[in-house]
Amino acid sequence: MLILLPPSEGKAARGDGPPLDLGRLSSPALTPTREMLVDQLIDLCENEDEAVATLKLSARQRHCVQQNRELRTAPTLAAWELYTGVLYERLGLGDLPDGNQVLIASPLWGLLRPSDRVPPYRMPMSAQLPGLEKLTKVWRPAVGELLQSRDDLIVDLRSGAYAQVWGPKRRGVSVRVYKEDAEGKRTVVTHMAKATRGEVAHALLARGVQPTTPAELGDFLASQGWKVELSEPATRSKPWLLDVVHA
Repeated sequence: MLILLPPSEGKAARGDGPPLDLGRLSSPALTPTREMLVDQLIDLCENEDEAVATLKLSARQRHCVQQNRELRTAPTLAAWELYTGVLYERLGLGDLPDGNQVLIASPLWGLLRPSDRVPPYRMPMSAQLPGLEKLTKVWRPAVGELLQSRDDLIVDLRSGAYAQVWGPKRRGVSVRVYKEDAEGKRTVVTHMAKATRGEVAHALLARGVQPTTPAELGDFLASQGWKVELSEPATRSKPWLLDVVHA
């Protein structure tokens, strides 16, 4: 089983480890793209106003421009410590015995293991750096080549923008989260969806389960008290869909 996670907008402000060493990150096949994007992002941030516009930063986020300038020299921290959003709060990677079944999607690093050390940064997947294609297209070849050879069950907890980089097709299960009212109408509540995805990942890792099929995954989550509905792929190029429904 492999669990794919999105990053979070919320991040720790500063690390306390050695400077970035791209050669020590997992998935070395991604190193050339990482090198290129780090250089491009540092160059962009030499012009603060251009960086703010390109990276869609608010007034409170302008300090992120300086963070990006220091990518190669700033102290690093493990990815599981870096991301601080609600999904990661509910996931609690630091309390789990093994995060080796997790990969974190990132617009700057491509994919990270929880133990990979990187500095704080700011670059949304929606940003388009000067002279480059959209980041989803930049990452698609390298990430696709890395993941397409896997034959284990892929539990896809990424949000839409990150799923555009690569899809696991029928080997994967895309987990969606809905709120259902008394009349059966379903809506997406972003905060709830993030929290539930973190709880789903935590349950899988904490229990040490190894589902090998979408049905086994659905049965496990149902046994943990969730209301789940599993749907077969609409086409051969699509993943299974597993809906977690909250009343």
